[in-house]
Amino acid sequence: MRVRVTYNVSYSGLFNFIMARLPRLVVPHQPHHIIQRCHDGQSAFRDAADYSAFLEWLKEGARRFKVSIHAYVLMSDHVHLLATPDDAGGLARMMQWVGRYYVPYYNQKYRRAGTLWQGRYKATVLDADRYLLLCSRYIELNPVRNGLVSSPADYPWSSYLHHSGVKPDAMITDHHMYWALGNTPFDREVSYKLHSEQPLL
Repeated sequence: MRVRVTYNVSYSGLFNFIMARLPRLVVPHQPHHIIQRCHDGQSAFRDAADYSAFLEWLKEGARRFKVSIHAYVLMSDHVHLLATPDDAGGLARMMQWVGRYYVPYYNQKYRRAGTLWQGRYKATVLDADRYLLLCSRYIELNPVRNGLVSSPADYPWSSYLHHSGVKPDAMITDHHMYWALGNTPFDREVSYKLHSEQPLL
């Protein structure tokens, strides 16, 4: 079993730098860290049905527009995705398609009107070999950092359960960097869990 869990860089520090510099650059066949935030800090998800509905539309949008989703987390007021588009327009079309269905659903359900998201999403291109697993960990540890759970395994609205072998997620396309963690599914799952226990510097 191969275990690759030691990193000498801080993804969170790098993320804060590059998100300000390259918010909308999209490169086909390269992984991107995507963030969509709610307008004025309001909540985009109020119950389990909301989270489930968003994920269903996201899964369908990713399939329609040929975007591979490698990791995600849905927080109450923002969404993180790690995804690779097949073409330069796929990310934008996917995000627009999801919004076109989810926002009317949300507005009708909660008897509100107007925008839900804070402008356009932000997308940052990543060097997969150096940062993909760090970004995946950064995304899936959001609920822990925000004090919602003590372990990422306790949060149902992220891809951590898939990567750790608890619950397969049909929306996830495993990146080759994840496959490099081990020769069998069990090896990869154990390695990923160890990787996720490493602190973000």
